[in-house]
Amino acid sequence: MGDLDATGVASAIRDGGITAGEALEAAIARSERLNPELNFVASPLYEYGRTRAAETLTGPFAGVPTLIKDLMPMTGQPTKYGSRAFANNVAQEEPPYMDALLAAGLVPFGKSTTPEFGLTATTETLLQGATKNPWDISKSSGGSSGGAAVAVASRVVPIAHASDGGGSIRIPASCNGLFGLKPSRGRSVLGGRPDNGIDISVNGCVSRSVRDTAAWLAATEASGDGAAFAPVGLVSAPNTQRLRIALDIPNALGNEPDPEVRAAVEAAAELCRSLGHTVTEGRPTINGPQFSADFILLWAFGAAEVVQLVQSQAGADAPLDQLLEPLTIELAQHAQQQGLPALEAAIGRLRTVEAAYATFFESTADVYLTPVLGKPPLPLGTIDGAKGMAVFNTLNDYVGYTPMQNIAGAPAMSVPLGSSSAGLPIGVHFSSSKGQEKRLLELAYELEQAQPWADRKPGVNAG
Repeated sequence: MGDLDATGVASAIRDGGITAGEALEAAIARSERLNPELNFVASPLYEYGRTRAAETLTGPFAGVPTLIKDLMPMTGQPTKYGSRAFANNVAQEEPPYMDALLAAGLVPFGKSTTPEFGLTATTETLLQGATKNPWDISKSSGGSSGGAAVAVASRVVPIAHASDGGGSIRIPASCNGLFGLKPSRGRSVLGGRPDNGIDISVNGCVSRSVRDTAAWLAATEASGDGAAFAPVGLVSAPNTQRLRIALDIPNALGNEPDPEVRAAVEAAAELCRSLGHTVTEGRPTINGPQFSADFILLWAFGAAEVVQLVQSQAGADAPLDQLLEPLTIELAQHAQQQGLPALEAAIGRLRTVEAAYATFFESTADVYLTPVLGKPPLPLGTIDGAKGMAVFNTLNDYVGYTPMQNIAGAPAMSVPLGSSSAGLPIGVHFSSSKGQEKRLLELAYELEQAQPWADRKPGVNAG
């Protein structure tokens, strides 16, 4: 059962080939076998899962075992946010997005690991240590949905909840050889309290098949009064429409990626051309260095809110360095030093980036093609939160491609089309304008058919 995707597992349960309870116990056994080596479970929730699996479940994923990222509260369950400050926290409520996942019939049996508050692009914490990449356990799993991606890539679960505020679905999908779609801002039912200024974070999943992600999106999208977009529904096949694809390989700072990343993206461009799409060079008109600085400041104010919350709970005299990682503390200090007027100015400039991104698609392209990351997965210990803001010296080039779509509120996906000479996955990044998930999913189906990836397995797997 470990090699089936979530749609396949749901079908086997529906057809009576396996019960939800049996599917769950098999997933728990796989997790127990691999977690000691890979470290992707933040909290096991076995009894919660067993209670769920014993119920009469309905929905597209009825009975499918999964993990929920440990930034998503579940009522009555541990929610640690990857932080020592919340090591004993139990959530008192859960957002509508979690309700939608349960309505889809999913059976969560654990929380997956994340960096502290999702603030960096690797899943390594002072609370729980490093989550390791199953393709090479000396390498980063990506972040912030690293635990989710490792569990899916290693065949412990077929699909897992993930979220993305600057690349946190797409980055671990790239690092682990998975498919990862970041939805548009406002596409899905609410996942939590909206961010101040610009709401950059969205919920989704990481999966091994396009059809699984398409079904997850259909099960979680907002509808009715107040929905930002008309529902996509279930996208189930490629489209015959040929697309204008804009290829852009240097990052927003003008820096070249690793040669193996460039080769993977150029090969993906050639694949698209062979399928009849038009591929030409092009990019949105933005000030890359200013965008990077403004995004980091927005990120820093998110960390400042966390520090304020911790201080309000633990007391003003609480030893922050014993509760929070250096990155969180230093980001909060950066926000404090810059001040609210600087944030307001940054948000104003980021709004112009959002507008420039939209204009690019109105006039130039249907799809924007770039790397996901500037390099193949980095060694563990390179960009973890214990290093403080010094990690941004490396992060700016490593993750320079993914934050733009969070600011633009637009959909984007990492497609597992490439690999390095060392056999590490290299995802290729496709994005489009707001609300165009259908366009991306149809293209993904086409790429999946042309260059299948489902049979590629990491060295550490439960198969």
